[in-house]
Amino acid sequence: MHAHSGHDHEGHAELHGSAAPTGRHEHHGHFHGQDHALGGPVPSSARSRMMFTLLLTAVIMVAEAVGGYLSGSLALLADAGHMLTDVLALAVSFTAMSLSQRPADERRTYGYRRLEILAALGNGVALVVVSGSIIYEGVQRWMAPQPVRLALMTVIAVIGLLANLAGLWILRGSRDNLNVRGAFLHILGDTVGSVGVVVAAALIALTGWTRFDSVVSFLIAAFIIVTSVSLLRDVVDVLLEAAPRDIDTEEVRASITAVNGVAAVHDLHVWSIASGMPALSAHVVVGEGPHDSHAVREAVRDRLRGEYAIEHSTLQMERRDEDGCGCCSHDAKDGTGR
Repeated sequence: MHAHSGHDHEGHAELHGSAAPTGRHEHHGHFHGQDHALGGPVPSSARSRMMFTLLLTAVIMVAEAVGGYLSGSLALLADAGHMLTDVLALAVSFTAMSLSQRPADERRTYGYRRLEILAALGNGVALVVVSGSIIYEGVQRWMAPQPVRLALMTVIAVIGLLANLAGLWILRGSRDNLNVRGAFLHILGDTVGSVGVVVAAALIALTGWTRFDSVVSFLIAAFIIVTSVSLLRDVVDVLLEAAPRDIDTEEVRASITAVNGVAAVHDLHVWSIASGMPALSAHVVVGEGPHDSHAVREAVRDRLRGEYAIEHSTLQMERRDEDGCGCCSHDAKDGTGR
């Protein structure tokens, strides 16, 4: 610890919340916690599930591609093409998940967790591109219908469906992570695609109208687009540092203000560093009276952890001046919140 003279330290402190800070320093009326344990590591079970799903998807992709080629089914080839992007997306997701476990350093002070968000962004874009290609091929097949081998088409589709259901079951417990959610949506799209291929085969067998193959392909593409847009919206929110959807900033402001000793809150910012890693910064004005700034700050931190699971918080504590305004030893209204 070291202190600088010439500054009033009472009531002015900044805290960077940390699960287990290993080094601290105080200067210019601010308190800094170093070496943040931000959000914790991604569980090894989630990485194992991702790897197993990757291998399973790769095997089924090859089977569907061969089966689609031999049977002449566009719906089956469309599903195989979607599974190709799944394999690539799962590989990217697994790599990002592994790299994100690297510790923070002096340059990347938040670590590498946001690599998962970039992987999720890539997954979402890939889903949209694949949907476009499926629609294009569907239009071509609609204009020039081709015969299909229904028996082979159905067998391969059923095998793919069972494998996709297994993949969904494997990834079911880790969808809070946007990266895993992107992988889950890929597999969900494959599952819908496999169901669609089976339905198309049944309809063609009943009616002889081969354009059902294209119709099902269009429906598969539409489903993929809807799910990918939802994923991309959440990814963009993280990149724009928007408040997490499950945290109401006005509710947070009211909750902080309700803490004993807090008179007001301003410059409040809530954002996500990565999936499941909310962060907050705020200027907290301590009310008049014998309130201890450190105790008030700790009470606010405890409330943020308990009510909103916010482990990483930066709180600038201020005292009211004679005019009733908050003040501190440096410019507290720069609007950055960091």
